[in-house]
Amino acid sequence: MGNAIGTKLLICNGVLVGAEGNSREDLLLENGIIAARGVFDRTAFPECTVIDATGKYVIPGGFDPHVHLSLPTPAGNSCDDFRSGSLAALAGGTTYFMDFVTPVRGQSLMEALKLRRIESSESLAGCGLHMGISEWNISIAREIVPCIERQEIHSFKAYLAYRKSIGIGYDDLFELMKVAGPAGGLVMVHCEDGAMISRLQEIFLAEGKTRAFYHALSRPAGAEIQAIERVIELSAESGCPVYIVHTSTGKGADLIRQAKRDGIRVFGETCLHYLLLNDSRYDPFLDDMSVLPYIISPPLRSAADQNLLWDGIADRTFDVVATDHCPFNLHGQKSIGLHDFTKIPNGAGSISHRLSLLYTYGVLANKITVNQFVDLVSTRPAEIFGLGQRKGKLLLGFDADIVIWDPDYEGVITAGGGNGRCDSEIFEGFLVRGRAETVIVNGGVFTT
Repeated sequence: MGNAIGTKLLICNGVLVGAEGNSREDLLLENGIIAARGVFDRTAFPECTVIDATGKYVIPGGFDPHVHLSLPTPAGNSCDDFRSGSLAALAGGTTYFMDFVTPVRGQSLMEALKLRRIESSESLAGCGLHMGISEWNISIAREIVPCIERQEIHSFKAYLAYRKSIGIGYDDLFELMKVAGPAGGLVMVHCEDGAMISRLQEIFLAEGKTRAFYHALSRPAGAEIQAIERVIELSAESGCPVYIVHTSTGKGADLIRQAKRDGIRVFGETCLHYLLLNDSRYDPFLDDMSVLPYIISPPLRSAADQNLLWDGIADRTFDVVATDHCPFNLHGQKSIGLHDFTKIPNGAGSISHRLSLLYTYGVLANKITVNQFVDLVSTRPAEIFGLGQRKGKLLLGFDADIVIWDPDYEGVITAGGGNGRCDSEIFEGFLVRGRAETVIVNGGVFTT
């Protein structure tokens, strides 16, 4: 990475793109913020470094609210740490991301937060944290309000899966909502019914069905749908806003859409892998090493689900397209579960490719406008997670986190081409058009 090339930058001749519309204007960046916008005579700014954005879009830097770097698992930490993960993010045009504090059971939230902040300080991009809730008891309940009021942690993540390690049940989730909601908190939920998954895992293992593709069969669409339905009910009853992460099913999208219509405070997120990949990756005739990269939770769904998720993108059922970036190496990590699918670490990486893929297969395919693109990858996540007055828009006084987007770039995604550390790539071979040509963070230009 490089450092800032100057304290003042002038971006000229580009098309500024925001969620609301486009304009052909210049931007003056000074002291890490947007100091002015308009049509300027560059000779009036002799002290500025000038970036000519002719033929380019100028967009707010990407904001990814769902990333897992150095996530501890029995197979080792996810293979991107905060330095390598932030490099990958910046390479793809994401200037700010949010990761998670994941306390082990018996650990205080404040202790876990302190340790995670030390780890996240290695990030070269902007980085925020959500608080994970791995268990529920009176001690944890007492720490929720101090997290909000003293630590400025407003979002709390609960897993309804992974009951043996970090997951909680519906009753505990409701108690979390009743504490967090009135204090101004937002509850994020991994919606897969843990009891259903555990039961299916036990059945498959008892029958000797251990191959990798059984991971997907043990986490059917019904597990997500049942959980989303219940979470929406709990949100309505408690009044606590909820953010449903990585929605993978068309029926899940339907439930979120109806909840919004009913006035329930629910936000919807989906991810690129659910929009662009499907469950053909779990074909039993494929060898298990070919299946392992795609072992994620929830698993990939049908092509029909894909189409319905795109409908949810277009009609704004989904507020955010995130990555759930959580890569594990195929060799030495994913391969640990070759003979027991329950031991395969769940996750994949895509933080380098989020913007290019959504632009290529969303904007250029006429499924969304370029303004919706900016809204999904930057403006809405910033607003939802409390940074909407600083990030996600090209307005005066906003952070100078900016991407100059080359719409004419053409390339192919390859393993090892995303600046991360993973030895496999779930989007390998995908054609992309458009990329982050220049990335500006806090007013400084960064290069890889």
